[in-house]
Amino acid sequence: MLSPKSTEIVRATLPAVGGAIGEITPRFYDRLFAAHPQLRRDLFNRGNQASGAQQQALAGAIAAFATALVEHPDVRPDAMLARIAHKHASLGVSREQYPVVQEHLFAAIAEVLGEAVTPEVAAAWDEVYWLMANALIALEARLYERAGALHGATWRSYRVLARHRETADVVTFVVRPCEGRPVPAARPGQYVSVQVTLPDGARQIRQYSLSGHPEDALQFSVKRVAGDPAGEVSNHLHDHVAVDDTLLVSHPFGDVALDDGDGPLLLVSAGIGCTPMTAMLSHLAATGSTRRVVAVHADRSEATHAFRAELSQLTGKLPDASAHVWYEHPEGPWPAERTGRADLTRLDVPAGATAYLCGPLPFLRAARAQLLEAGVAAADIHYEVFGPDLWLGAEG
Repeated sequence: MLSPKSTEIVRATLPAVGGAIGEITPRFYDRLFAAHPQLRRDLFNRGNQASGAQQQALAGAIAAFATALVEHPDVRPDAMLARIAHKHASLGVSREQYPVVQEHLFAAIAEVLGEAVTPEVAAAWDEVYWLMANALIALEARLYERAGALHGATWRSYRVLARHRETADVVTFVVRPCEGRPVPAARPGQYVSVQVTLPDGARQIRQYSLSGHPEDALQFSVKRVAGDPAGEVSNHLHDHVAVDDTLLVSHPFGDVALDDGDGPLLLVSAGIGCTPMTAMLSHLAATGSTRRVVAVHADRSEATHAFRAELSQLTGKLPDASAHVWYEHPEGPWPAERTGRADLTRLDVPAGATAYLCGPLPFLRAARAQLLEAGVAAADIHYEVFGPDLWLGAEG
């Protein structure tokens, strides 16, 4: 809980800090990388830095956390903190890195706001930072303990057992720990981080959702990212990683995972967002679940729909499951009511359903709004987004 004095100072200065946060975060990263260039090379996603997505995500998290402290002083925003903690744990972030971030973040704040940052203002925002940092450190420590990865040592060597092409731009990798290590436990919906060494020597890291339920192995699927900047790691994995190669893979993490209840489920995805949903369906089928399941997927066409056959097969194995697919540009005969963008208002949404969403942010916003309109409780709608979470703290 923020102290009363700091609460008043933060409330008074939040508009100024919030208004400048878009300028503060780029300067913070410039300072951080100038002092510690290895962080840009080996920890942070260079593509997200180039696009500005990482800066936007950090700005949103800081503003959301500070706002929560002053508007709801007795409630810690645990959902937001859990999401960040899982991502940090998958990267191997350590508690020793938090003072480094504080140093360069506060230097950037002082540089942008100048004389407005009095000693009292600096002390109040320092309290905000350490409330957030210490909460994350504690959450991450528990995640590392459960994973058996002391002090952030989450990386293990895995051998590639198989690779399967799902579509022209999606490849699935099946991997097993080297040296006879046991396969770590994973919950359906979680992801792993994968680290590769690129031609310039950078060791870049990306997260990929687990996309299946293989025996004694982990399975993740990678979509090739085109454009400018193109996906450094996705292209490297597609072009250079073969069966019997070795990859560095983290323990599975992720706060959006299938619950163990018996209530109805809505699994809603678009594009490569089908990967965690495929893992959830695979788990439900493997465990003989009798839950009612409504699976929804939206894609450009049949050719771009990864795990198209698995969606039909897995829902067919469940006694009370249905699949509903929309294609924007179907390649053959396709129902008109399932052509275009997914429209969840056309579905019979079961009462008391828990929803899991994964896909691009515009899709998530539209799907969530339609589910709320259909009566699904906000607390029962969980989402996963690939890359920096620009929605963090903003979904209400």
